[in-house]
Amino acid sequence: DPVREQYEHYPYPARDAADETRRLITGSPSHPVEIDHYLFGGRRDWSQPFRALVAGGGTGDGLVMLAQKLSDIGCPAEITYIDMSTASRAIAEARIAARGLDVVFITGDLLEASSLGPFDYIDCCGVLHHLPDPDAGFRALSEALAPEGGIGLMVYAPYGRSGVYPLQSAFGTLFQDADPSAKVRLAKAALSGLPEAHPFRRNTLVGDHQDSDAGLYDLLLHSRDRAYAVPELLGALERADLKLVSFVEFAKYDPMTYLPDLPEYRDRVKALSEPERMALAEQLGGTLKTHIAYVVPTARAGACMAGPGRQDAVPHLAGVPADALAQQIDRKGMFSATIDGVPLKLEIPQSSAKSIARINGARTLTEIAGGQDWLAFSQLWGPVHRALTGLNLLHYSQGAAR
Repeated sequence: DPVREQYEHYPYPARDAADETRRLITGSPSHPVEIDHYLFGGRRDWSQPFRALVAGGGTGDGLVMLAQKLSDIGCPAEITYIDMSTASRAIAEARIAARGLDVVFITGDLLEASSLGPFDYIDCCGVLHHLPDPDAGFRALSEALAPEGGIGLMVYAPYGRSGVYPLQSAFGTLFQDADPSAKVRLAKAALSGLPEAHPFRRNTLVGDHQDSDAGLYDLLLHSRDRAYAVPELLGALERADLKLVSFVEFAKYDPMTYLPDLPEYRDRVKALSEPERMALAEQLGGTLKTHIAYVVPTARAGACMAGPGRQDAVPHLAGVPADALAQQIDRKGMFSATIDGVPLKLEIPQSSAKSIARINGARTLTEIAGGQDWLAFSQLWGPVHRALTGLNLLHYSQGAAR
């Protein structure tokens, strides 16, 4: 299998266990606060056992984050890692060992997942789009879930990867008889001669080829790689009896993020179904290179994601200090951000700055309200919730921690 051969020669992403002493790589999906927010309404009891599978875990970024964060909150977790690459597994094992964490490691195919379950949570990032039959992978994960479980996944998206697939095809033709190291050498030389007008040269969103040889191979020399537009991903989920809870940074999936805020646009967008709106946003933005999503069994679809309606909800900020955010809101009445190259300015009332400053991952909304009438506070909090959850900067969890 050329894919197995690739990851034996070039485990991806390139990682060194020695780095675990100085950093913890975090991201989405699979942080416990996110898992709780998107899949368990922000109310999971993390003192209870939690079975998780990291399917196609590679060199272990998602695995290490999940295992470390669950250990930090004292969750009695049982985590299983499975990957077909022994070289990738060795790196992931070394990283887990460096942190003194406990994980069950299996070398194998994620299609075996159902025989290992059931699991409360499955992480599967950057894997399904490399399978010979991706639908079989989606079904295997679905069958491995506990009835009340959920999945955090990442698959490639087409428009933000402009220029990648023509080069994959061209390099596949040119270098099919070369060994892996020769492919990397030849590809580097070929890249240096690409015309400036080539879509890949003009694409500022992809950079794995500049980070490491493993990144170059994964991006441009992969022998089995496909991307999913929104309708294709929703179709794959439906065929596996799964349902989308939410995309991460779901503001990217709102067409009005990219259109003038005028009634003639708002009315047309409002007339579309939710899948049509998300597909339209992907086309209008043109910059999505991955889809990161949380999904659940279809039978469980409904109110999985946490919201601001409960007074005992505990909000957490991700990647932005509460004081700094509050000061920005107090000065400007808005929050500026850039997602996938798209600049955004989100209005948040200046009057909410004091409430934002009180977010510390422990206070409930009632405590943040500080004696305000709940209805009045809810109206104040609403714009904060909408703006920050849309950028994946605000989550609710009563038991997990950042």
